[in-house]
Amino acid sequence: MPHVSGFLAPVPEEKKDAYIASAKKFWPLFKEYGAISMTECWEATVPDGEVTSFPLAVKREPNEKVVFSWILWPDEETAGKCWAAMETDSRFQESMDMPFDGKRMVWGGFNTIFEGT
Repeated sequence: MPHVSGFLAPVPEEKKDAYIASAKKFWPLFKEYGAISMTECWEATVPDGEVTSFPLAVKREPNEKVVFSWILWPDEETAGKCWAAMETDSRFQESMDMPFDGKRMVWGGFNTIFEGT
């Protein structure tokens, strides 16, 4: 089953266009390394929580929106090779000017255990 790289990030509202441009710049690289698809989602209905929530996870500040995104890979090995290549492929390094605070980004890799269609 596929592997998913998932991300949450707090993005300043005024940097939405820059975020979209950054995602569009990264997609061809991910695709070249074997990604099946990439999805970027901008906060619409994301309530604050008392114990846990998307805003709490990224320490969202005023005038920021939470971005929820994922990359679908054929398997964990393919994803791992891409992430390792980020250290050596200069094209990734040239694209690393992220329009958000990367220290507050939450990310992880997940193996699919069920798919409903």
